[in-house]
Amino acid sequence: MRTSLAALAVVLTSCAAEPPPRVSPSPAPSPETAVRESPRAAPVHVQVLALNDFHGNLAPPRGHDGFVRAPGGERVQAGGAAFLAAHIQRLRALAPNTVVVSAGDLTGASPLVSNLFRDEPTVLVMNQLGLDFEGVGNHDFDHGLAELTRLQRGGPSFQPPGIPDARSSAPFSGARFQYLAANVFGTDGRTVFPPYAIKELGGVKVAFVGMTLEATPSVTTKEAIVGLTFANEANTVNALLPELRQRGVATTVILLHQGGFQDESGTYDSCNGLKGDVLPVIAALDPAFRVVMTAHTHQAYNCTLGDRVVTSAGSYGRLVTVLDLAIDPTSNALVDVHAHNVPVTHDIDADPAVAQIVGDFEARARPITDKIVGYIRGALTRDPKSAHSRSCETPLGDVIADAQLAATHGAGAVLALMNPGGVRTDLLSPGAVGGVSPVRYADAFEVQPFANHLVTVSLSGADLRSLFERQFAGDRPRVLSVSSGFTYTYLYEASSKKVTIDPASMRLGGRKIDPAKRYRVTVNSFLADGGDGFSVLRDAPDRTTGALDIDALVDYLHRTTSAAPLEAARKLDRVLGNACE
Repeated sequence: MRTSLAALAVVLTSCAAEPPPRVSPSPAPSPETAVRESPRAAPVHVQVLALNDFHGNLAPPRGHDGFVRAPGGERVQAGGAAFLAAHIQRLRALAPNTVVVSAGDLTGASPLVSNLFRDEPTVLVMNQLGLDFEGVGNHDFDHGLAELTRLQRGGPSFQPPGIPDARSSAPFSGARFQYLAANVFGTDGRTVFPPYAIKELGGVKVAFVGMTLEATPSVTTKEAIVGLTFANEANTVNALLPELRQRGVATTVILLHQGGFQDESGTYDSCNGLKGDVLPVIAALDPAFRVVMTAHTHQAYNCTLGDRVVTSAGSYGRLVTVLDLAIDPTSNALVDVHAHNVPVTHDIDADPAVAQIVGDFEARARPITDKIVGYIRGALTRDPKSAHSRSCETPLGDVIADAQLAATHGAGAVLALMNPGGVRTDLLSPGAVGGVSPVRYADAFEVQPFANHLVTVSLSGADLRSLFERQFAGDRPRVLSVSSGFTYTYLYEASSKKVTIDPASMRLGGRKIDPAKRYRVTVNSFLADGGDGFSVLRDAPDRTTGALDIDALVDYLHRTTSAAPLEAARKLDRVLGNACE
């Protein structure tokens, strides 16, 4: 059995004393009666403020990612680090016993300003707003364990190439909050960060357990997690229960970087038909664990599942989950729990200290972020709903696939495929003249922030069909974007998750795909390593590694001018199907 690092214990004392019990005016009872009738102490209320999947979004996110759907159905603009800090400050003032936590992916897959500086700006912002704990997510490992450890402990400030004056005279101080990862083990068999932390507030103890999704190796580039092992989430936390009880803890909050999805009718504070990979994990938890704050899917929900409260605050700092724990001060047991999600609206004053941090890094990054790389007319969306796409094909996915095909013609590529999870936001631009907008490097980088290399492999026609069938194997379809000239048709049965692909419909340049013939196909290195479960790509032969994906997109945009921009309005006819009805 693996041994873990000694758990981190953090003990804080609240200055707010509990009110004394009322004194009865009746005659003093006998000692026996006094024991029986001793008044029960009032519960201590602990407020937990939670976010998840922030991904270094220092500025308010743009496009459809800049809104949340309110209970009334209206779209509410939300997000931005300075507004997030202001809302947390406001909520903290309402409750003396407050803990601020994240359920993973504070960093990684970040927009350019945070990404350029290896997410140091995000850590400094979280220090300023008073984050206490981060349950490590898969994207927190994007630059490897050594880099994540540097973010925790501090060290030399990162020097971005192309910004000579970027290095601060002072070293990077590191996180004042604690990373937690109970189920991530290094080569020595020990957890790479403490598995949990205990906080004492108002005389009661609350434990916070950090849990990274077990499937991290299937959704993260293999170079980033060399030597790491990810254990089953439920088994890991259940095994901690005796240790937590021995330390006097009866109330635990699990920060679980795994999540689910509501039905389309759901809003940021509802729980309509929750489904997804998080449900088997929750079902396997010991009944003692009644509070699970989830993440990973970028969805917002607030659920009561049996005796458990299960929440998620969406993504990009657009929501804060407010959790009220009522705890018995004698037994430390959870008496009651309530949760609701609060949008990070822009109708209050932004936090000036956080705004200053963000502004300083934006100014330092401007020589790179503001460089014009091309022109578009309209906005290219990655969202099938916005594109009114039944098949899940999107305008932005098509453009990226075309860019990657253009960049790898020299490797013999005749087809390029792009995974939807790698397209992080819509391609927008701050301003337009006559409907045409310049595209900055920062705008393009927000779309593809991973710096994955392009990899061209050889696949038979039969392999291609197998690959496309694999798109529908999970809880939700992951329909790949395909480059120009390739078409196919599928029929998806949502109830059974069964798909039928018409082999005669698979055509390249109008010619039917031959099951026995080999074709050169370009994907990013995440997919080439078998990411998202596409093992056929991992095993494909004749691999040729090419340029970075962001460089391919920028080169493609360089072909445009203000007089001949990239058109956002385009026909979606490469993939015909019904998975996004």
